[in-house]
This record gives sequence, structure tokens and C-alpha cells, in this order.
Amino acid sequence: MSRLVLLQDGQATPFELTLNKTVIGRLPECDIQLPSNMVSRKHANVIRDGATFILEDLGSGNGTFLNGQRLEGSQQLKPNDRVKFGPMLMRFDSDFDEDDSASSAVMQHAAKMGAIQVDDSDDSSSTIMGSLDSSTLGILDSRPQEKLKAVLEISRALAGTLEVDSLLPKILDALFTIFPAADRGCILLKDLETGKMNSRAMKHRREGEDATVKLSRTILNAVLDEKKAILSADAASDSRFDASESISALTIRSMMCVPMLDLQGEPVGAINIDTQNPMMQFKNEDLEIMVAVAGQAALSYESARLLQSFVDKQKQDSEMDIARNVQQALLPESLPDLPDYSFFAFYEAAQAVGGDYYDVFPTRDGKYWLAFGDVAGKGVPASLVMSRMSSVVRSTSEFVTDAGEAACSINDHMCAKAVEGRFVTFVLTILDTENHTISVVNSGHMSPIFRKPDGTVEEFDDESIGLPIGVLEGYPFETRSRTLEPGETVVLFTDGVSEAMNHKSELYGMDRLREFISNSSADVEELGKAIREDVRKHADGRPQNDDITLMVYGRNA
Repeated sequence: MSRLVLLQDGQATPFELTLNKTVIGRLPECDIQLPSNMVSRKHANVIRDGATFILEDLGSGNGTFLNGQRLEGSQQLKPNDRVKFGPMLMRFDSDFDEDDSASSAVMQHAAKMGAIQVDDSDDSSSTIMGSLDSSTLGILDSRPQEKLKAVLEISRALAGTLEVDSLLPKILDALFTIFPAADRGCILLKDLETGKMNSRAMKHRREGEDATVKLSRTILNAVLDEKKAILSADAASDSRFDASESISALTIRSMMCVPMLDLQGEPVGAINIDTQNPMMQFKNEDLEIMVAVAGQAALSYESARLLQSFVDKQKQDSEMDIARNVQQALLPESLPDLPDYSFFAFYEAAQAVGGDYYDVFPTRDGKYWLAFGDVAGKGVPASLVMSRMSSVVRSTSEFVTDAGEAACSINDHMCAKAVEGRFVTFVLTILDTENHTISVVNSGHMSPIFRKPDGTVEEFDDESIGLPIGVLEGYPFETRSRTLEPGETVVLFTDGVSEAMNHKSELYGMDRLREFISNSSADVEELGKAIREDVRKHADGRPQNDDITLMVYGRNA
């Protein structure tokens, strides 16, 4: 796609050239209307021929100027050409690659960053007049009064500015004050994720003129890769120089480009300013002052960025605290108080929120549902699945009384809107406190461990373990039933218990868990607390790598 971009009042307004003939003028019926009395009613045409665009003057009163030369007849447009219709300045942009046979030169497209163009070509008209290593940043070895004054001035200008987006324009404002000759300025910052340089702030002094800042790729690489401050100038060797032209018609530009270094001395961005005033070209002394100012600006930017990160972290922590409270509210506030049974539960997330889940509640038929599960993964994604699982289990208990049917219904609900990879290992137990029986459905979880009054332990066989919840819709789950004898205790746990690791990366392990249960007290609460303490003892201070959840219940002796 090709376009003419109107450069006015610091704004760039594009006009796509999609017609075979685009009429430019003052009249409303023109394809591109330029509201100025110095523009003729029908000023010029742009003729499209495939990827070629021809600019044609229509005998306008004030003329059409192409790159500073009055257009006689018609001429082919090239990318980045500047066209003036009276006082209205436009730039020609094109996404086409084309061969200019007149000059036998390949037109290379500039990499655009907003209103900043990085020229990949080696422009011989741009001469590096001087450079400074980044090691000189902030050193007041020469002209200390001017440098100190500039540093104090920019420090005063940036004082109290805490937001990065507000800080960058203030840096440019301060530079324009320190360097009165500056016409245009820009700040590029590195994207921390992609590593690319992006335009984040621009400023120009002269309203109504082309505010596009052109940067040489060679110079920019020297600034960022070699951490050098560069002073460059376009001199009379400009290819458009003609002895008959007055000096005011020359494109004479002096520019300074310096790196912004973080606290580790690595470049996080670059500051560029230039001037088109031939009588006020930048000098090496100006570059030294620019280096000192850029060093202070970089420190202010780094401070603002770190403060913004701190504020964002505080906000995130506050939101996670709210999420933690919401998740805790989904867990039962208290466990049943029954004369013949005792209950204990413990939940500790590895992060602010987790994916483990348990619930104990009575149903209308006088039985108790004990739901226990572990969502794949941890953190916020797992907690969201956990909250949905809690809701589905509660709603299912209102209509289904059989454990197998309940597991099928829960599984179908979770499969309906399942997130790939976010399944739930789940154990549903229906406790009949009158007949002292339990019906258990195991969906991909470890088997409950039953501790008998004599201390021996047993588990369901592996054939009783079905698929996790949320994997396969319509899966038939098997129900296992058994009687709870007086003094018998049941232990449910997540893999945060059995796979807890110490600093040697040794797992707590199932064998140790079985042995510990066998040798511990038959009291439900004492057993639950003892298991948690033994897991902590094994970890020996190593942070837990997974959510830890325990549920212990049993029939009193």
C-alpha cells in the first residue's frame, strides 16, 4: 500500500493512494482536500500505474515542490519523498519494492517506529563528527560548570515525576531548554520482552514542518552495541547540494545520539536530538553535556521504572490477597461435629492461591459428602478450575444420591467447558453415618489409606482408579463400598504430601507415609497434625513446590 502523509501541527495524517488518479486540491470534491488558500482548487494529480506513482502539477498558482525543487510537468515518486503543495507538506510512503532505473539505485524501505525512521542504508552524506565512550557518562572532567548546571536543570525538571510515560516528554522538554538549537528530539526504549527499540516520546520545535526523525542504523548500532555517544552532521557533501542553491535550501542537519544505561551499565534506550540551523551546529562540547544529561535522565527513568514495577507488584499482591480470601471462602468453614465420627482437614497452597480442593457437607438424605481433589497445575489457573469444581460438586449433590452417578454428572459438567490440560484428580466419598458405610469413587487420584485399629494399613487396588475429571465425557466410574469399623481412620492426601522434597531433592514418598500412619495415633486430629509436621520435617525448610492438602476422618472407637 502507498500513501501520502500530511505533516501538520506535529501530527501525521495518512491518505491512501488506492485510485488510479488521485486529485489533490482545495475543493471539497478533491480526493485529498488541503484546506489552505495557498493551495489551488485542483492543485496536482497522483497517477498510479501498478507499483509506480507519478506526481503531476496541474498548473497551480504557487507550484508543487518535490524535495525542495519546483515540479515541472510530472515526476515519479519515491519512498520518503517530500512534497509541498503551497504551505502543506506531505511525505510519500510506499510498501512496494521498486527499481528506480533513472538512478539505478535500489530503494530500501525504512523501518518505521511511529514518526521515527531508521535508515538501513549507509548514507555517505551523514558524517560522524565525534564520539564518546559510555565510561565518560557523568564525568565532569571538562566544562564542569556547564555540565553541572545541565544535570541540575534536568534533575529539577524531572523531580517528582514517578510515571514513565510522563517522565519521557519531560526529558525532551529539559533537553530543548539546555540546547536551544534543537529542532527535533526522540527517545527510544528497549522492549524487555522482544529486545526491539520502540519510539516512546517525540518533540519538535517548529509547528507545521516535517517532524519525522531519521536515524542512521549504523549510528544507532554504535550507540546501543558499543555504548557510544555519537555526534553526526550532514554537510555540503549532501547529494542534493547545488552551487546555485542558497544555503537555506540545503538539508544541513547536526544530531547527537546517546545511550541510556541502566544500573548495570546496559543500554535500555537512546536519546536523539538534531538541529537544522546551519549557524548553530552541535559541537563536541555539546556532546559532553548531552552525555552528562543523558546519564541523569537514564537514572531518573530507571528509578521511575523500578517504582512502577514496585507499585504494580503491590497491586498484584493486593489482588492475590483478595483471590486467596475468595478461595478460602469456598472451603468449608467448619467440619461436621458428630458423636460417632471425627474430621480433620488441612490446606496450604504453594502460591497465593492453589488448585487443591476439599469439602464436607450433609445432604438431604442424611448422608455426608466428602469431596477431595487436586487440579493439574497450581497458581491462578488451577484456582479458577478449583472454584468451578466446587460449584459443580455442590449443585450435583442437590439432585444425585449415588456416588457413581454423581461422579459421572460432575465429569460431564467439567468436560463441557474444559480447559486443555486442566483435569482434576478427584475422590468422592458418601458417608452413611447410620449404617457406618462409605461409597467411594476414585477419579485418577491416589487411593485413600485406611488405618485399622491395630495399626495395619490398606488401600483400594489400582483397578478402582478411573480417569481424572474433565478428560473424557461419558466415562463410567466404578464405585467401591466398605464398612468403617470402630477406631478405623481414613487418610486422603494430595501429591504435595507424597512428593514433598528436601534440599537434596529427595521425595517424602508413599512408603514413609504408610509407615508413619501405621505407627501414629489413631486419633483423627492428632494423626492429621502429625502427618503435616513430619512432611515439614522432611522438607527441612525447602519451600513447598506444590499445594499440600490433607483430610483425615474416622469412626470413633
